[in-house]
Amino acid sequence: MLITGFPAGMLACNCYVLASRAGTDAIVVDPGQRAMGPLREILDTHRLTPAAVLLTHGHIDHMWSAQRVADSYGCPVYIHPEDRFMLTDPIKGFGPRLAQLAFGAMFREPKQVVDLDRDGDKIELGGISVAVDHTPGHTRGSVVFRIQDGPEEVALTGDTLFRQSVGRTDLPGGSGRDLLESIVTKLLVLNDDTLVLPGHGERTTIGAERRTNPFLEGLSP
Repeated sequence: MLITGFPAGMLACNCYVLASRAGTDAIVVDPGQRAMGPLREILDTHRLTPAAVLLTHGHIDHMWSAQRVADSYGCPVYIHPEDRFMLTDPIKGFGPRLAQLAFGAMFREPKQVVDLDRDGDKIELGGISVAVDHTPGHTRGSVVFRIQDGPEEVALTGDTLFRQSVGRTDLPGGSGRDLLESIVTKLLVLNDDTLVLPGHGERTTIGAERRTNPFLEGLSP
């Protein structure tokens, strides 16, 4: 499987591109601010066509370019319904107009949106089977995407789990209790060699986080 990506925008959100091989359909995960240019380079280099945009949650640094990517390539955006409102109101409670003033951009829903409303569901995209786990805590609609790459499993964890850290819970919709429960029940049950591709920072594994992440000390499924 082809897995690549880049940090996008001021907050360096990791945008990932996954495909079964070069010259096929691809999955784009969390295209953030100023993602379109680097994304086009990856797609052109590997002769890929996006089949879907997957969002781990609705925060602005993860969804900034989602509508542009999806509508440019004619593919749907997948997001949990609890976070769907952020596609048009990315700074909750302040409204689209303030988002325009603060960030110089107006946000609107893509032409095609699919709700990720079934925990544990599997979706088939571009020849890749993607398992969707609802992991509330960072936001109410946070999800983790799991993909089997031969004998190895890959978990795209968004802002739920990082290398030696976890997602913040002090923003609207956040819950520390929910976050830790999500990590225990959805992530710590995975094999130690599961590759973790987080929303920010370096990649890691479930085993490494189980052993060294100070926020997970004493936790077990």
